[in-house]
Amino acid sequence: MPIVISVHSYRGGTGKSNFTANLAATLALGGQRVAVVDTDVPSPGIHNLFSLEPEHIEKTLNTYLWGESAIEEAAYDVGAGLGVTAPGQLFLVPASIKADDIARILKDGYDVRRLNDGFRSLVKSLTLDYLLIDTHPGLSKETFLSIAISHFLLLILRPDKQDYQGTAVVVDVARQLKTRRMLLALNKVHPQLNLEALKTKVEETYGETVAGVFPLSERFVQLASEGVFCVQYPDHPISAEFRRVAQQLREV
Repeated sequence: MPIVISVHSYRGGTGKSNFTANLAATLALGGQRVAVVDTDVPSPGIHNLFSLEPEHIEKTLNTYLWGESAIEEAAYDVGAGLGVTAPGQLFLVPASIKADDIARILKDGYDVRRLNDGFRSLVKSLTLDYLLIDTHPGLSKETFLSIAISHFLLLILRPDKQDYQGTAVVVDVARQLKTRRMLLALNKVHPQLNLEALKTKVEETYGETVAGVFPLSERFVQLASEGVFCVQYPDHPISAEFRRVAQQLREV
């Protein structure tokens, strides 16, 4: 059965999109058929990680939401450039980075029911194993929809007081929406912290499983948005941690 995963954070700057790209690539390199949808329409950017240049993007999530294209027309095969081979495949549905399109979305919004229909169509037409939804930080009706329809809500947080408080709000909302399963991922953790102790503390605080702990890495920071880290550095401990997270998803 296809698995829908919302990757979310209460605040911006947690590394959510980078996390989504690395997890998606890890799953695809493991032989899974994966698609990522960038629903962060006010501030899209995950296309950069997959080296999908703006001049090569004609159809987007925006054109689908406005009824100007099928969502499948906006699904770009980005796996080949990452070394993904059959049976694995990796698609990206980007949001528009055009200023006029972003302004139109912010002004007029969109029908969230059409977004849900698009998710279903994408899963069926591309025969996906996994659909990853890269959300906009915070809480909105679009976020509520993504959380409600997902098999997994994967919450990204840093060891930071504001992140802890915001994540508590999201966890509470997700439980009210009867989210099927939640996982947490600690990102940008100072390497001198006791990672196991931190993981235990967070699990006890929220009553949810921490799927992975990702230390702050100078090499990761240097790569920035110029590529997918786990593809560039497959033997790095961070890449191994992504494989552990992917394995937990496959075991469901």
